[in-house]
Amino acid sequence: MDTMETTKIVGGACGALLIYLLLNWAGETLYHVGSDAHGEDHAAASPASIWASEDVPAGAASASEGPSIEELLASADVEKGAKVFSKCKACHKLGDGENGTGPHLFNIVDRAQTSIDGFNYSAAFKGLTGNWDAAALDGFLTKPSKYTPGTKMSFAGLKKATDRANLIAYLAQIK
Repeated sequence: MDTMETTKIVGGACGALLIYLLLNWAGETLYHVGSDAHGEDHAAASPASIWASEDVPAGAASASEGPSIEELLASADVEKGAKVFSKCKACHKLGDGENGTGPHLFNIVDRAQTSIDGFNYSAAFKGLTGNWDAAALDGFLTKPSKYTPGTKMSFAGLKKATDRANLIAYLAQIK
């Protein structure tokens, strides 16, 4: 075996290792389950405990966060919410009982979480309790993977609070 052949074999092994590590990193980033950067395990934690900060009491908003979801809902635009829903319609349907990849969103506002009979929720969702009120929907729509660690849902979330409020207002009228 000459030097060139050895170089090719070592280069191929290094390339395969690099591809494996990149795919592992990408998979972990997309489907993170387990502990966060602080070593805390959130797999069984409630969404409220995930969002709560040690420095800020639960439900308290800082001045830099802007208007509350209630204030934004007061001036929400249902038509703009319908446009925002276009990001959701690939997986969610609005008809009662019409499940897609995700559960149907008919009458979602104030509906009990994980309450659709016949829909196979992921383990991350099965631990949720409570209702999909405006605050819960806002938290979920901000970043689903942070609200429900371990979710299979790949949606990154809506960064703009006004988009979330418009979408919630739109969904509230689907009954």
